[in-house]
Amino acid sequence: FLLIDDNDEVFFAHCYPYTYTDQCEFVRKVCHMHNKNKVRKTVLCKSLAGNEVDMLIVTNFLSDPVDIAVRKSVILTSRVHPGESNASFMMNGVIDFLVSDDPSADLLRNTFVFKIIPMLNPDGVIVGNYRCSLIGQDLNRQWIGSSSKFYPINYHTKLMMKRTLE
Repeated sequence: FLLIDDNDEVFFAHCYPYTYTDQCEFVRKVCHMHNKNKVRKTVLCKSLAGNEVDMLIVTNFLSDPVDIAVRKSVILTSRVHPGESNASFMMNGVIDFLVSDDPSADLLRNTFVFKIIPMLNPDGVIVGNYRCSLIGQDLNRQWIGSSSKFYPINYHTKLMMKRTLE
């Protein structure tokens, strides 16, 4: 894509940009009161720069809590690489479908608990990195032995996965 701003500066982009602010606005829109029985937002953790890393939980919250507790979980993540903004557009489509009134989405919500982290690397997105985090590391290479100090998002994602398995 070729982008020209108000100052006639020219920018080239692999895909149309999708910012952290865009993500926050999308999450706010999806987690509106009319979807309260389908989706809940929680903060997985804070990034190194102190930005919230949102996690959406999608299921049929009108079900019996015991039924919800025994449902299998599906964990979805995107934007570990900040420059791959197309992943945010794809994830938004998945989330929009899962909270829709489509009968297939209703069946999925009655069968599974979806835990979705739509933006794993908000710091990298905010500062305009293509593949790296705020400290210049590819978070996709930091899953083994990830420390809560340097890689809080990896650490807390793994912790959430472990708790989900338990």
